Amino acid sequence: MEERLINSSNGLSDAKLSPVADSSVLQIWGGHHLQGHVKISGAKNSALVIMAGALLCSGDCRIRNVPLLVDVERMGQVLSALGVRLQRNGDILDINASDFTSSKAPYELVTQLRASFFAIGPILARLGVAQMPLPGGCAIGARPVDLHVRGLQAMGAEVQIEHGICNAYIPGNSRRLKGAKIYLDIPSVGATETLMMAATLAEGETIIENAAREPEVVDLANFCIAMGAKIYGAGTSKISIVGVPKLHSTEYSIIPDRIEAGTFLVAAAITRSEITLSQVAPDALLPVIAKLGDIGVSVVEESPNCLRVLPAERLLATDIETMPHPGFPTDMQAPFMALLSIAEGDSLINETVFENRLRHASELNRLGADIRVKGNTAIVRGVPILSGAPVIGTDLRAAAALVVAGLAANGKTTIQGLRYLDRGYDRLDLKLQQLGAKIKRTSIPVAQTEVSPTAVNPEPSITPKR
Repeated sequence: MEERLINSSNGLSDAKLSPVADSSVLQIWGGHHLQGHVKISGAKNSALVIMAGALLCSGDCRIRNVPLLVDVERMGQVLSALGVRLQRNGDILDINASDFTSSKAPYELVTQLRASFFAIGPILARLGVAQMPLPGGCAIGARPVDLHVRGLQAMGAEVQIEHGICNAYIPGNSRRLKGAKIYLDIPSVGATETLMMAATLAEGETIIENAAREPEVVDLANFCIAMGAKIYGAGTSKISIVGVPKLHSTEYSIIPDRIEAGTFLVAAAITRSEITLSQVAPDALLPVIAKLGDIGVSVVEESPNCLRVLPAERLLATDIETMPHPGFPTDMQAPFMALLSIAEGDSLINETVFENRLRHASELNRLGADIRVKGNTAIVRGVPILSGAPVIGTDLRAAAALVVAGLAANGKTTIQGLRYLDRGYDRLDLKLQQLGAKIKRTSIPVAQTEVSPTAVNPEPSITPKR
């Protein structure tokens, strides 16, 4: 299999990724049971923001359990462009931001990775000035950006948006942000993380009200605390940060990826298989495990970091409504839609977190599902069986849903859009192969690629709902 090096120009040459060209596809021959054990990688959403958080440290940071992902590669490229030194060895990433002096992030990299915008907080806190392109070219009215900006302004920063670039600086001689009381209109994960990082080096106390409560926010807080930050209340709706003059070197291990774990739980459920998963954090998976229970699938906690899925005799319909943590995660909505497509009865799925995030429904229908979409609600009428077909993943979690569906479908399913899948899943196809799935990554001539009606926009944007 052809492979490419991750960011070999900046020291990440030990890691390899499978190709993500548009002509690369997954072929799945469904109907096979899975068995065995799967190791869950580090959390994507923790890894990206913790890499940005390493900018706060004026020494070395060693980060363990870093997943092998395209998005991690891209974040490494952003940090490298700022003058940060990185070296990867397996799942260990060494980051040294002691000498980084560039406050200007490259447009062509930031626009490929929304999470890279979160670095504006650490850059501003360290250097007193930051220039960050808006992610994906989004306007200031978009939720993830305006909450960042208003929070930084509350901490004393001057912020202007011009020509798609966010320019921020700290006026005065101290070049330090000031503690402030900040209320977020909605519990945005990105805004909570950006402002929490910026506040670690600010003068005085910062209080973030209506903060996001996701486990990845807690993971970032624990990483910053390991560097000497004073953060209280992470995991609740009120976070207090008392600024310190400087943060020190640390070694830290990223939490397991709850969405990857949830995807494997669903893969076992839809194939009526028994598998074990570790390392996992069962508490972070409670909404997923509870909903699997409603469907008829039992998940047993074998140990504090190991789960076992037991095959269900019947899969039953249920309703799902996505919500911010600790509610049902929006990132699990698409895989569960695949599972419910073969459950007995009618299910209702209501997507309340993101707009435009039900586009996978029509692709699942190509596999024989019976799903109707109205606005941000999907009505899923269970069918006895799915059948293989060519489909296209339209975003990261949609691609994962098609993989899950393909595992249960009769015949061969061919999935395009792997550039999305590889952004967030650490070698998903190889892990499924080890569990006994009949799955193969291959390249096909561009002229033979299928064009799906839902894939008219090759880079779809998922707009957060207010």
